[in-house]
Amino acid sequence: MPTDTALLRQAVQLAHDNRQRGGRPFGAVLARDGEVIATGVNEIVHSHDPSTHAEMQALRAGTRALARPSLAGCTMYASGHPCPMCLAALVMAGAERVVYAFGNDDAAPYGLSSEGAYQRLRLPLQPPPLPIAQLDTGVTPAQLYGDAPWPADRGA
Repeated sequence: MPTDTALLRQAVQLAHDNRQRGGRPFGAVLARDGEVIATGVNEIVHSHDPSTHAEMQALRAGTRALARPSLAGCTMYASGHPCPMCLAALVMAGAERVVYAFGNDDAAPYGLSSEGAYQRLRLPLQPPPLPIAQLDTGVTPAQLYGDAPWPADRGA
């Protein structure tokens, strides 16, 4: 069974691959009991739809795959800290928890933080509305968001 770190690395790899295709560097993996239910990448650039965040795309594909609107028992693995829209959708769908690689402080130097949206909506990040944890994947913010070389052991 894949570990949290392995599933999160998959989300980060999806984010990297999406950036290589000209998209935004965000990826998500939805899993239950270590089994991948669905994946998603941020499609805003290509779809021109501001709701096509990686987590939303994985949520949409996941509920279709499960043939139900509930994500009970599911974990969302996200390359970045979920924005308010994504976090609200995960709470409303009953996701069990969120695991992410990079926080808003990591993304801020690259103009990719969602902290401003939380502030404008007057939503505190603490306490979180469901269990949410940050894990290290061995990739740095500069490698995913900036120009630092991608690790050789993580694919192209």
